[in-house]
Amino acid sequence: FLSSLLADAEMLGTPDPELAATMGFSGFGKKARTFDLEAMFEQTRRTAVERSRKVLEAREKDKEDQAEKEFRSPGTDSSASASSATGAGSTITQRETASSESEDSSDEELTGPSMQSKTSTQGPAEDTDDDEDGEFIGPPLPPGFKDSDNDNDDTEEEDDNPVKKIPDSHEITLQHGTKTVSALGLDPSGARLITGGYDYDVKFWDFAGMDASLQAFRSLQPCECHQIKSLQYSSTGDVILVVSGNSQAKVLDRDGFPVMECIKGDQYIVDMTNTKGHTAMLNSGCWHPKIKEEFLTCSNDGTVRTWDVNNEKKHKSVFKPRSLQGKRVIPTTCTYSRDGKLIAAGCQDGSIQIWDRNMSVHTKFHCRQAHAPGTDTSCLTFSYDGTVLASRGGDDTLKIWDIRQFKKPLNSAERLPSFFPMTDCCFSPDDKIVVTGTSVKKGGGSGKLFFFYRETFQKLYEIEVTDASVVRCLWHPKLNQIMVGTGNGLAKVYYDPVKSQRGAKLCVVKTKRKERQAETLTQDYIITPHALPMFREPRQRSTRKQLEKDRLDPLKSHKPEPPVAGPGRGGRVGTHGGTLSSYIVKNIALDKTDDSNPREAILRHAKEAEENPYWVAPAYAKTQPKTVFAEVEPEDDETDKPEWKKRKI
Repeated sequence: FLSSLLADAEMLGTPDPELAATMGFSGFGKKARTFDLEAMFEQTRRTAVERSRKVLEAREKDKEDQAEKEFRSPGTDSSASASSATGAGSTITQRETASSESEDSSDEELTGPSMQSKTSTQGPAEDTDDDEDGEFIGPPLPPGFKDSDNDNDDTEEEDDNPVKKIPDSHEITLQHGTKTVSALGLDPSGARLITGGYDYDVKFWDFAGMDASLQAFRSLQPCECHQIKSLQYSSTGDVILVVSGNSQAKVLDRDGFPVMECIKGDQYIVDMTNTKGHTAMLNSGCWHPKIKEEFLTCSNDGTVRTWDVNNEKKHKSVFKPRSLQGKRVIPTTCTYSRDGKLIAAGCQDGSIQIWDRNMSVHTKFHCRQAHAPGTDTSCLTFSYDGTVLASRGGDDTLKIWDIRQFKKPLNSAERLPSFFPMTDCCFSPDDKIVVTGTSVKKGGGSGKLFFFYRETFQKLYEIEVTDASVVRCLWHPKLNQIMVGTGNGLAKVYYDPVKSQRGAKLCVVKTKRKERQAETLTQDYIITPHALPMFREPRQRSTRKQLEKDRLDPLKSHKPEPPVAGPGRGGRVGTHGGTLSSYIVKNIALDKTDDSNPREAILRHAKEAEENPYWVAPAYAKTQPKTVFAEVEPEDDETDKPEWKKRKI
């Protein structure tokens, strides 16, 4: 085989000069590069042998170290280690002899039993001792390998200390505006963030498209001059629910274009069930977690309504919270359970009322004294396992409830000031931590983000966010990043480069785009306008050339049409002079109105109408066959009439 390859290479190295001249290839004049295949094979074989020898030496060293350790240990382990060492030595020597034989003759095949069988026959003590001691048989572990027991120990340490799971080592700040950021929303994939505020603006942030300058790619005012109360992406991330200070919720697509707007109800109808929509200001809203077309809103008209995106003319169902006396109460926040089967609302009388989604009349669970009466419960959220409900009250408390035992809270935290009707709380992705923010007065310190352990409600951690209130907080489960909206117009994103995924990590690594040269001039230039070609006055040309040029211009050389004499032609009406007097004379001549008595003008057709009745006479043929006309009365002398009856001229 090698000889045939060498022969082919020699043939390729000496081409026919006549063939090269015929084909026209210049490269045919050069010799092809020849390869010594035998030398290449020999070099490859030596490299393989050297590599296997190094592996065997490393194994032998490991075995020797292991034997020394076993020899130092007291008891019967010394004999076992000695036998294992001899077994290892015999195995290594056999493998070395086998490798040396393969070096001497690579073409010859090995005869006799395999190396594995030799090892098993010569070292039985090694196998039994290894089995007794629980030692591993085979090649050594790679240097980067960690024992699974060590990994379990590390994870157990992290489980014991949940503070390590909080991604707060890095942060970025997004400048929404100057007023309170009252709404935050992240799509399910975590690619886009939307912020809304008291300045009526909704801004869109794309983490993958942003650079280190952190600028929003779109800003709009979907609800004109109404503060934004809530923003949320649907479960599929293709539409956005916008709840503002008016009575009509809006749905936008991913790019901010309107999809639907809820209808406004009739505010003169007393029973809110009979109206098609809300009649007062909205307070909150959210999407159904499973059905992508359904969403929920609550309003100051005392109702909680569900809607379908495909039907904007009427709500789907109405839930009416009631006080203990059966009176209407205003719901300040609402939410779905994680499976979408329950609807919860926090009301102004301090109660939390929960309905079955398919039964809107009576509540399934309710707690009358959940928070202090007269305060706005600003947030309700269910845990990921669906059994625990967290409520953020306007009475400066944070409570968690087991909805199966809804009379008393599981745990409660106090002295958490809240000045905003949308201060919210959320659960961590592993469901072990509850997060909420606190409000501060202007100049009264820093707004903080508090982390509580769910089981004991012990305060685990706190983050000083900024010198303003912390209104919104959102912990995204896929990104493992925490979004915070503040009272001074900032949206902060906390993340950890190791624990977090995508999101803010995508934009911080991008450098700022270079500013365009046209926008920033290195030095001030003095521009004289009349020196530019567009302002330069044209040179005076001769009159003859100008006339010739005007003659070629169809507009300038157009001859005006003469006035029409006589009747009109070609779509033009004939004129009888352009003065006012000629117009009046023409109209007088064409005026053929009859100034005679109108009664005589009508009776002129009486004979013809009597002979051939068509319009009026057939209608009165039975009731009044003979026509009766009024008699002409002579004009009375007005001298005998009193003064007040005389005609005034």
